[in-house]
Amino acid sequence: MPTLFTNIINGQIPAKFVYRDDQCVAFMSINPITTGHALVVPILEVDQWTDLPVDLSQHLFQIATNIGNAQKRAFGCKRAGLIIAGFEVNHCHLHVIPTNSIDDLSFANAADHVDGQLLQETSDKIARHLHA
Repeated sequence: MPTLFTNIINGQIPAKFVYRDDQCVAFMSINPITTGHALVVPILEVDQWTDLPVDLSQHLFQIATNIGNAQKRAFGCKRAGLIIAGFEVNHCHLHVIPTNSIDDLSFANAADHVDGQLLQETSDKIARHLHA
């Protein structure tokens, strides 16, 4: 059975995409811990990041770096945090999170609901800075 993220990648579940290529996608978290929280997800269904093929792992981290730099430009944050927890969905994903403090990097701060329009605006803002 396809994972939740495969269904998102295939368009069966809507998402606000920031980036897509033939190896991975990046889309906005629907439960962001800060504004601009994005997920970088391989198209290949791999449960744990430690099981990723090396070339795919390198690609995901490069895209996460690009997204993080775009977040810093878009939101003026001090850093882009990176978390790979691996418990929520059994499909490897990298949380790329705009942050100004270690306190920002807590899933206890996750929003319960974010307006779809706000997610789209946030996605568009990151995408503009991604291609700048």
